[in-house]
Amino acid sequence: MASRRLRLLLLGYLGVFCYHKVTGIAIETDNKNVKAEEFKEAILSCKHKFSKGMSLRIEWKKIQSQEVSFVYYNGEFTGDLKDRAEMLNTGIRIRNVTRKDSGTYRCEISAKSEEGQRLGEATITLTVLVPPTTPICVVPNSAMTGTVVELSCKEAEGSPPSEYQWYKNGVALLEKTGTGSARTANITYTMNKKSGTLIFNTVSKNDTGEYFCVASNGIGLPQKCSMKRMQVDDLNVSGIIAAVVIVALVMALCGLGVLYAQKKGYFTSKYSKITLSSV
Repeated sequence: MASRRLRLLLLGYLGVFCYHKVTGIAIETDNKNVKAEEFKEAILSCKHKFSKGMSLRIEWKKIQSQEVSFVYYNGEFTGDLKDRAEMLNTGIRIRNVTRKDSGTYRCEISAKSEEGQRLGEATITLTVLVPPTTPICVVPNSAMTGTVVELSCKEAEGSPPSEYQWYKNGVALLEKTGTGSARTANITYTMNKKSGTLIFNTVSKNDTGEYFCVASNGIGLPQKCSMKRMQVDDLNVSGIIAAVVIVALVMALCGLGVLYAQKKGYFTSKYSKITLSSV
């Protein structure tokens, strides 16, 4: 009797499992990596092969680090996209995209069929393209020969991140690669186009000039900072020696003056007067 009940119980569980059987379905997208310029529109496609008339449940989610938030749920858009997005069948169109819309989106579709619950999903990455802004350049006004000098150029708005090109007296500086024209030019600096730095390990008088930097990322127009002059001079050794000699002479004269005053008894007489007056 107990074994019969056990068999019925197992059959019941199997029936439940068969009733709720979940199978995968193929979900397709026209573009897994969507790129759109800021303030224009972006279309995230999500296609399925279900027959018409089937009851579908469609959800869109945005994945950020460890967080997953709903974009489209229960037949309506949520959050920041509520008034800027619309459905295109099972895909979505986002109007007036901003850099905050960049991220990974997931389309999830489920449907009931005779075989049970069917599920499918597609993941799409949206990158909002933003042109660079005017970069901030730091160029020292003056420098001494033989010292290390660093120039910097940076802007933080561009997406994708900008690359930087330095110019001296209106001529583009070569990137130091150690081959070809860079080697023959005998370059004494290091230019990093990713970080925007221009470093002179041992700056010389030949490096004197007008410098500016251009930021570009292929979106919109390149932007440049204002031109700044860097003056490189030799260390004035003779001037330093002359200054030291003058200071030494002044100190020597002061010392001689003190000795002379002591010999004449100026300090002693003054002290004696003070002592007598106190008595």
